Amino acid sequence: MKSPVRLALLGCGTVGAEVVRLLHEQSADLAARIGAPLEIAGIAVRRIGRDRGDLPVDPALFTTDALGLIKRDDVDVVVEVVGGLEPARSWLLEALRAGKSVVTANKALLAEDGGALHDAAAEGGGDLYYEASVAGAIPLLRPLRESLHGDRVTQVTGIVNGTTNFILSAMHATGAGFAEALEEATELGYAEADPTADVEGFDAAAKAAILASLAFHTRVSAADVHREGITEVTAADMASAKAMGCTIKLLCIAARGADAAGRETISVRVHPALIPLSHPLASVGDAFNAVFIEAEAAGQLMFYGRGAGGAPTASAVLGDVVAVARNRLAGVRAASESAYAALPVRPMGEALTRYHISLDVADRPGVLEAVAGVFARHDVSIATVRQGPSGGGTGDAVLVIVTHVAPDAALAATVDELRGLEIVRSVASVLRVEGGL
Repeated sequence: MKSPVRLALLGCGTVGAEVVRLLHEQSADLAARIGAPLEIAGIAVRRIGRDRGDLPVDPALFTTDALGLIKRDDVDVVVEVVGGLEPARSWLLEALRAGKSVVTANKALLAEDGGALHDAAAEGGGDLYYEASVAGAIPLLRPLRESLHGDRVTQVTGIVNGTTNFILSAMHATGAGFAEALEEATELGYAEADPTADVEGFDAAAKAAILASLAFHTRVSAADVHREGITEVTAADMASAKAMGCTIKLLCIAARGADAAGRETISVRVHPALIPLSHPLASVGDAFNAVFIEAEAAGQLMFYGRGAGGAPTASAVLGDVVAVARNRLAGVRAASESAYAALPVRPMGEALTRYHISLDVADRPGVLEAVAGVFARHDVSIATVRQGPSGGGTGDAVLVIVTHVAPDAALAATVDELRGLEIVRSVASVLRVEGGL
């Protein structure tokens, strides 16, 4: 057995504590898999005196000097589970430039500044692994990073936020409104006290950027991702979706395709969308995550599992630790970042999608013709129309229109003009449609 591989652990919250426990419980197996034992050189925390229960670790290992711990000569691998942009960015850049390998679960930092981290890893000669940053324990990034490198990925569609998936699943199952479903998610511990990052789509957008970067060999940041949350999804929207044999999910969608000039580009977006109940992602309930990958040779692949939580995330972290420890013992580093394609990201207005539009209209002759005329003026084709009585009183009706595929800008302009029609009392809801309905 070779000399130990020594770890600096940055953070000892829910995930960090589980990393410590798994290192302790599985120490013999991990050593056998790596060819050397893993040892914790130190654990950087904000408060040393905090009660951490029966955590199996020597209290002398705790320190508040994270940078000092990283700079120690006896540290081989830095494991970061603190989150946020700073000081995590400075810590990891310091570690990578010094030649240490880094394992991180920090999706926000990778989506904001992943390019700088990859550059620092190349400069220092260490590894940068981040499987835990997207979809928790689900083995997803390494298949994109390695297994599918002999193929051409065309689209990645995923449910990558457990909080929003729980909320939308509850709305579908019970008919509850958004506020009620969010309250239940908070009571059960699926939603944070401030759920903004989840329900407004920021968390999913960061993960979408990471997935797109790997899938399309292009540096994509969170700023490149079109983002919409689920706060405007209503019980009426969900009821309308169910009537069409659909449900509503918050999807991250990264797709490769040609722009209007025929150049190869990518589109990356996060928003709620209707998908048919026959789609594999429709049955993903509760707080689970799933990602559906389409590739030219491999066809359709789906990855499913728990996307968050201390133990699942720690499992992904330790998988990366084993990989980088093996590399260090062998004197090699993993393949560097693959960003050779450098494909431009199309603006959302050029993305091809479909709309589900619910209109409250006057119930009189000529209404449907006038509405159809607006779609025709913007070169948007209508796929289906359903009409029913309005809940707003006599003399009104509800039109539910689903379009064929069109540029998002044309669809948005259609909705804007509809809002200005005298016969349209209101545009009750607008949702995109995905999944081949």
